[in-house]
Amino acid sequence: MYFNRYSLAPKLPALLLLGLLGACNDSDSTNNSTPTSEVQLKAHSVNPALVKSLSGFENLEILPLISSDDVLPESPGFIFGAQPDGSGILKNPNGEGYILLNNHEIMFSVSRVYLDKTFKPVKGEYILDGDGGNFRLCSATLATPEEHGFGPMFLTAGETDGESMVHALDPLGPANKKDRSRMKPALGHASMENAVPLPKDAFPGKTVILIGEDSGNGQLIAYVSNTVGDLDNGKLYMLKRTTADPVETNMVAGQQYDVEFVEVDNAKTSTGAQIAAQSIAKNAIQFARVEDVDYRKGGNGAGREVYFTATGVSQSDKVTPVTGFTMWGRVYKLTMQADNVLKGKLEIAVDGATDPGNSIVNPDNLCVTNDFVYIQEDGDSFYANNKHDGRVWQYGMSSKQLKPMLEMNHRRTDATFNAKYNKSNDQRLSTWEYGAMQDISDMVGVPNTFLLNLHPHTWQDDKYLNADGSSETRNKNKEGGQVVIVRGVQR
Repeated sequence: MYFNRYSLAPKLPALLLLGLLGACNDSDSTNNSTPTSEVQLKAHSVNPALVKSLSGFENLEILPLISSDDVLPESPGFIFGAQPDGSGILKNPNGEGYILLNNHEIMFSVSRVYLDKTFKPVKGEYILDGDGGNFRLCSATLATPEEHGFGPMFLTAGETDGESMVHALDPLGPANKKDRSRMKPALGHASMENAVPLPKDAFPGKTVILIGEDSGNGQLIAYVSNTVGDLDNGKLYMLKRTTADPVETNMVAGQQYDVEFVEVDNAKTSTGAQIAAQSIAKNAIQFARVEDVDYRKGGNGAGREVYFTATGVSQSDKVTPVTGFTMWGRVYKLTMQADNVLKGKLEIAVDGATDPGNSIVNPDNLCVTNDFVYIQEDGDSFYANNKHDGRVWQYGMSSKQLKPMLEMNHRRTDATFNAKYNKSNDQRLSTWEYGAMQDISDMVGVPNTFLLNLHPHTWQDDKYLNADGSSETRNKNKEGGQVVIVRGVQR
């Protein structure tokens, strides 16, 4: 969620060292999946879960792991801040337990929470604060040697404006929270939502990172290096149709389109404005906000099957589409050619326009497993004809079936609940949105277990203001945030 000056329309306001993607990683391709019998998955937060299951998914168990009101015993002054978005988790190599990383979007920050061997949060700190983060930090990816061939490295993408960049953070390093030197110019400047390295078996010997640009004229960007783990000397590319047709809505469901990545000239030294201009000149596909990217799990080259969202834009009336762009949002499937990283086939997997307001509305984050794509909505564009609160949808890759699985639990008729979580009495649908969803099943030894981040925007309290202690004056936000465990999710 952001406003970008390149938009056509405004947007409203994962070894030891086994890691999971901020989007999703079921870690099947790793060797560190020994069940951890000491894990006890239960509710640890003093706040109730702010999301509920829907019909057909009643057997899901939802457990609040950490929220902004929680006091952690080893760091009582730590506040888990607003808008936990991109995320990653790994086993703590220095002892028992786990380390959970979270972007806090509106705070420009990254928190590091330590969980003990039972999976209870016990300590928290910020490894990047608003002064060091410099940009709104949205989705993120935790790269690991086991999955990606390099790392561990937390890639967190900035999207304040078209000149934002990607930070590459050591998840185990010192909390140098004001250090801006970890940004990677070779990954370009843009309003970036996520930077997702493909698994090491997708294109052996290479580093391939797919980046989503959250702009009204958004791109699917690829960074490619012929050296594993090199984030400084590769080349940058943008996706285009081989016919050079840049118009998103000229692609329709049920068809495949030949696509290729075209190189960005002088990417490492170009400004975001210059790169954006090249996207027009080179006829790259102009997507309506590429907000997240993830790949199919399972190994053996499955990671060349990539899914990404176009969240959608509308005219200011929240009813009329912007010509050439999806309004309700789409999920695209990109099948990359095994023998050529720059070639592939593109198709629409899910299109919200097939049943406007009832189907997906402004899809944002994605979590892709072996057999399913989980689609998290960012419906706070507040389209007039939206019919539901923010949802997580399950899309079957084989069945092509789309089912609503989770929905934000606003409890609008509960006066006590609303006095805390909706003091402004905002009655609009979809005022809350989702951050990352990630598969932690193999890590904790409990099948079908996921983490899900929540942004309950109407949960406001002065005590959450400036949770990272920075001097960043652009952060006036005082929202609470939450991470929940969801058990029983199909993989």
